[in-house]
Amino acid sequence: MTDGFRKTWAELVQPLLRRPRRLQVAALCYRDNNPGREVLLITSRGTGRWIVPKGWPIDGLNAIEAALQEAWEEAGVRAFAHTAEAVGSFEYEKWIDAGYETPVEAHVFKVKVDELEDTYPEVGERKRQWFSPAEAANLVNEPGLRDILRQI
Repeated sequence: MTDGFRKTWAELVQPLLRRPRRLQVAALCYRDNNPGREVLLITSRGTGRWIVPKGWPIDGLNAIEAALQEAWEEAGVRAFAHTAEAVGSFEYEKWIDAGYETPVEAHVFKVKVDELEDTYPEVGERKRQWFSPAEAANLVNEPGLRDILRQI
């Protein structure tokens, strides 16, 4: 009977209780520098871990426009979107201020940095730093984001 209960719990009850993944957009900001390509990482506000600029979709903007807006607000990036198509996506659990985690799928857009401003909305809340893609992949926590970084 215990095996039947476990199977019912795993196959029927848990899927009903699981929250659906929410969508975010992310900007994989890069520049071509000597000796090669570098990517820009920022720290998260809560834990200080290394991440890429990302956020929720914005009314009135398409996905790439929202990703560019997040890159500006969180990292001071003035940029051109390399492509309107996402180069990949990754999943993670986001801590919500209401006191719970929610599953998120972040669609990643490649963004070539034209300019990096010193003054931007979240300048006092985050650090930013350039890394080689391999270094960046070793610093982020999300396996899917690591894979994307290793591919560029």
